[in-house]
Amino acid sequence: MNWFYFSSPSTFYGLAGRLAPWFFVAAALLAAWGLYLGLLVAPTDAQQGEVYRVIFIHVPTAWMSMFLYFIMACYCGLSLVFNTRLSAMMARAIAPTGALMTFLALWTGAFWGRPTWGTYWVWDARLTSELVLLFLYFGYMALANAFEDPRRGDRAAALLALIGVVNLPIIYFSVQWWNTLHQGSSVSFKGTSMHVTMLTGMLVMSASAWMYAIGATLVRVRSVILERERRTAWVRSLGAA
Repeated sequence: MNWFYFSSPSTFYGLAGRLAPWFFVAAALLAAWGLYLGLLVAPTDAQQGEVYRVIFIHVPTAWMSMFLYFIMACYCGLSLVFNTRLSAMMARAIAPTGALMTFLALWTGAFWGRPTWGTYWVWDARLTSELVLLFLYFGYMALANAFEDPRRGDRAAALLALIGVVNLPIIYFSVQWWNTLHQGSSVSFKGTSMHVTMLTGMLVMSASAWMYAIGATLVRVRSVILERERRTAWVRSLGAA
């Protein structure tokens, strides 16, 4: 198999169109299962009561906000090193979904923080670094579209994205490095103290968020490809067809 066959925008365009619906279907099915486990099956938390169920949205979106930024930065690195068009397009396609996940993580965190901390927002190390991540997404998208030449925008935004990677370990280790209100990780390589149903529901919702992110990225990259390749013969042939 030629693994580089789909590295061309023209060939990846068709592949993305075929795969995207399947990822959306998987996301919907997993979300239905995860919400059923989280809202109806999982037991009530002994300390926080029912409000803890925000975790089934908050934690998956928080994880995805960091994962998507890392993947976006990897594509940015590939576009800078190998000057590949599709890598830059993929990075642009990932950014809006990453920003959405970061916003949802912050919003659900504020919703969860009000009954547990007594306030919607504190300048906690993890909350602040997560807010910085949202600004990095916004900055990447703004910088990528600030140039008439899209390739110059790709390079400038890629540098910003790579510099911003330093914020990811700050988010993850902030609860260990500083004395913060935010609780530590409930799941780690050492194990978990969560009830098995709670953990299962959270992991299923995380898989749903991952499937949605892939589907949304594939749909968006098709739009980016059409916009960037609109003067090529294969795009003109699509319009004619």
